[in-house]
Amino acid sequence: MENMNTWEQLLTYFQTNGSYVLAQFVRHFLISIYGVLFAAIVAIPLGILIARHRKLSSWVISMANVIQTIPSLALLGMIMVVLGLGTNTVIVAVFLYSILPILKNTYTGIKSVDKNLVDSGKGMGMTKFQVLTMIELPLSLSVIMAGIRNALVVAIGVTAIGAFIGAGGLGDIIIRGTNATNGGAIILAGALPTALMAVLSDLLLGFIEKKLNPLANKTIS
Repeated sequence: MENMNTWEQLLTYFQTNGSYVLAQFVRHFLISIYGVLFAAIVAIPLGILIARHRKLSSWVISMANVIQTIPSLALLGMIMVVLGLGTNTVIVAVFLYSILPILKNTYTGIKSVDKNLVDSGKGMGMTKFQVLTMIELPLSLSVIMAGIRNALVVAIGVTAIGAFIGAGGLGDIIIRGTNATNGGAIILAGALPTALMAVLSDLLLGFIEKKLNPLANKTIS
């Protein structure tokens, strides 16, 4: 009966505050997307660079690993000293957490391209840029997309914590629930859409990743 009451309260909350939940859902998603997008803009070229100059790879990846080990609230606190409260701080935190998976997958993807194909391209007179854009990137795109996929799922969780510093998003609803008497339904109103966002994002990017895989549609004869 208690569970039934909680679900009834949840339904009532959605009916009463549906527009607010939707607004926070969109805000949450945009913060996550912006952070991952900025990370991709930085990490993909950096991953290509360290694949070209492998002596750099160990310390660049190590630095990204160090950032990944910092607890979310601690990282938000350090960034907050510079940027203050609000959305920008969370976007920067998401950006920093997203660098490692995108960087490592880009590095791995470029490295895994068959060297014979690269040599063939060079033998045909292709420039380094043409080899990159016409051979290496197309063949490694699904691996890079897998890194972006992992980064976005992590970003959605980090963005939820960002509500503690006034960034809004679905985490704001969860916090309201923790501060309310019998706030289980309110917590669920924030937690369930967050989980749904993570699952749908993972499924969508997984589908795109599969489509970008040059071997995905080939059958073994």
